[in-house]
Amino acid sequence: MSAEEPQEQEDDEDLRYFVRIGQTDLDGTKSVERSLTEMNGIGRRTARLIAEEAGVDRTATFGRLDDDVIDAVVEIVENYANEVPDWLNNRREDFYSGETTHEIGNDLQLTRQHDINRMKMIDSYKGVRHKRGQKVRGQRTKSTGRTEGTIGVNVEEIREEAEEGGDEEGGE
Repeated sequence: MSAEEPQEQEDDEDLRYFVRIGQTDLDGTKSVERSLTEMNGIGRRTARLIAEEAGVDRTATFGRLDDDVIDAVVEIVENYANEVPDWLNNRREDFYSGETTHEIGNDLQLTRQHDINRMKMIDSYKGVRHKRGQKVRGQRTKSTGRTEGTIGVNVEEIREEAEEGGDEEGGE
C-alpha cells in the first residue's frame, strides 16, 4: 500500500485542477469532453468535435494534458465558428452585424440579454411575454407556471399563531 501512495502524489503534482478558457475556469480533474461541457455555449457534440479537432482523447483527464495540447484546445474553442459549418453555430446572422458567430461563456449570456431587451423595446409578442413574466414559447399556462403563492395549508404559520396564543394565555 505504501508503494501506491507516492504514485498518487506524483500524479497530483502533474495535475492542473483548473484550466482557464476565456473567463471560465474548467475542472481539470474531469475528462476533456465533460469539462468542456461546463462552459456556456458548448454542449456534448461541440465538446466532442473540439477534442477530435485538437487530436485529444476525449476521455483523457483535462488537467493531465501537456500545456501545448491545452493551448491547442483553447485556440480551437476560441476559433470554433471558423472551423465548423454555419448551421452548427449558435449565433447565425446577428441582427446588428449580420455575421455568424459562436458565442461562449459570458458573451452568450450578454447577447441573449441584449436580444430579450430588444424584443421588449420593440414590443414584439415575445417581448411583451417577457415583460409580463409569462411563458414565451407557446407553453400552456392554464395549469402551470403559477408563481403567485402556494394554495394550501401553511403549517408553520399555524404553529407560530398557536405559540403566540399560548404565551398570551399563560401571562394572564
